[in-house]
Amino acid sequence: MKIVAIETMHADAGWRPVSFIKIVTDEGLVGWAEFAENFGAGGVSDLIARFSSIVQGMDPREVGRITSSLQAITRLAAGGLNNQAIAAIENACLDIKAKALGVPVYALFGGPFRDRLPLYWSHCGSFRVRFADMFERWGKPRIATLDDIKRMGEEAVAQGFRAVKTNPLYVEDGQLRMFEGGFRLFPNLLERNIDGAFIGAICDTLEAFRDGLGPHAGLMLDLNFNQRTEGFLRIARAVEPFDLAWLEIDMHDPEALASVRRGGRTPIASLESIHGLRGYRPYFQQQAVDVAVIDVPWNGLWESVRIATLADAYEVNVAPHNFYGDLASLMSAQFCAAIPNFRIMEIEVDDVPWKGEYVTVPPLIEDGCLVVPKGPGWGADVNEEAVRARPWKPRG
Repeated sequence: MKIVAIETMHADAGWRPVSFIKIVTDEGLVGWAEFAENFGAGGVSDLIARFSSIVQGMDPREVGRITSSLQAITRLAAGGLNNQAIAAIENACLDIKAKALGVPVYALFGGPFRDRLPLYWSHCGSFRVRFADMFERWGKPRIATLDDIKRMGEEAVAQGFRAVKTNPLYVEDGQLRMFEGGFRLFPNLLERNIDGAFIGAICDTLEAFRDGLGPHAGLMLDLNFNQRTEGFLRIARAVEPFDLAWLEIDMHDPEALASVRRGGRTPIASLESIHGLRGYRPYFQQQAVDVAVIDVPWNGLWESVRIATLADAYEVNVAPHNFYGDLASLMSAQFCAAIPNFRIMEIEVDDVPWKGEYVTVPPLIEDGCLVVPKGPGWGADVNEEAVRARPWKPRG
C-alpha cells in the first residue's frame, strides 16, 4: 500500500475554520484527520503540502517510520507548526492503518480501557458572552448577568454533564465580557497584571456557576496565558472556596508552574500548548501539574499515547485538549480509550448548528458521556460534500 495523494480542506465553523487532511492510497483506502489552522498566523496546510512530496510513495501503515522521518528533517525547527503538520499526517495514517486492519484506532494501542468517556462542557457561558450576536442568531439566549450564568450551570446539569469549564468574565459598560488577555490583542496584553477587581469578577462568576451546578458537579476555570506567576498564584488561592476540579493555566516555565501548584490547594491543569514527549518531561519532573492536558491534533495520537505513558509513570492523569470539531472529538475519544490514566474529556457544546454535518457519524453523547465508536479507524469519515458546501471564508 502506498500514499498517492494528500489534500487539505477547510470548512466554516462560525468564528473559526474546521480543517481536514485527506490521505489517499493506491488501494483505495482513505485516511482522515482534523487539524488546527486557526492559531496565530496559520500555515499548517502549507507545511502539509511541502511534506506531501516526501511521504508520497510511502506505506501509510508504517506510521512510526513516516513520523520519525518527518521529525528528522525538521529537527532544527522542532515543535510548533512543523510538529502540527507532522501530527496531521500521522493521525490520517493511523486512520488508514486501523481501517486496513478493520479495527478502531484504540486497538492499535491496547485499548479500549473504557467505552464511555465522561465529558465536561468547555467554554460554558464564556462563548455565549464572546460571540453573543452569533449565538443569538442560532437561538441561544444571551448571557448578560450573573443570574444568566447560574442558569447556564443549571442547563449543563440538566443535559447530564458532570462538569463545566468557563473563562474569566467581567462587566464593562453594564455588559458581561470575556477576558482574553495573554494571547489575543486586548488591553493589558503585554502587562498581564493582576488586581482585586479582576479577582473579584472571577469569584463572582464561579459563585454563580456553583449556585447553578450544585455542590457535586465539577467546575473548572481556564485562565490560558492571561497572567504571570504572581497573578496565577493569587487567583489559585482566591478560588479555593469554590472547590474547583482544576484551575487551568498556560505557562512555558516548568518551575514557575510548579510554584503555583505548591502555593495553593487548587488542582492545576496545564500543558495544552506543549509539543512532544521531550516538551512534557520537565513539567513532570518538576511535579508541576495535577492533570496534563494533551492536544491530539497538535501532537499526533501516537505521540500523545507516549506522553500519557510518561505521565502515568509520574502518577499524573491526562485529559485531551479538544477545542475543535466532531472529527477531532472522535480522535480524542480514541486516545482516551487507549490509555489507563484518563481524567475527563473536553467538548464544545455551544457551537454552530451544522457542526455534525461534517462527519458521516457524529459523536454519540449519552448522559454526559461520549460513547466510544467501535467502527474501524476513527469511527467516522469526513462528509466531503458538506465540507465543500460550506467553505471557510476568512473574516476581515
